[in-house]
Amino acid sequence: MYFLLADAVVVFHFLFITFVIAGGLLVLRRPWVVWVHLPAAFWGAFIEFAGWTCPLTPLENHLRSLGGGSIYRGDFIEQYLIPVIYPSGLTVFMQYIFGGLVIAINLIIYGFILYKHFFSKAKSSDH
Repeated sequence: MYFLLADAVVVFHFLFITFVIAGGLLVLRRPWVVWVHLPAAFWGAFIEFAGWTCPLTPLENHLRSLGGGSIYRGDFIEQYLIPVIYPSGLTVFMQYIFGGLVIAINLIIYGFILYKHFFSKAKSSDH
């Protein structure tokens, strides 16, 4: 049971990282998402720049240890998600790059959203 819970934490962690990186795209369809996404993106970039470990990582490790260890059995989670979330050889410099990418990607997305918003307002006021 603990391994299943740990796997669920890994899946949630992966989805959260995906949301941090590209969640701004959801704002195009659901503008209210900005109030959830901006704090999440800030948190993701801050964790990388500070060199901290996301609290989900110790939670997963704790659940795995409660389940009798941290041995993976070659399932989908271990094969595909773990290396993405926990790359081997992760350095502080790489974390700075990841934090910068989070900021850059989101600046591009939000820049597009603002451009679209103001362009559509300017266009509608012309008529």
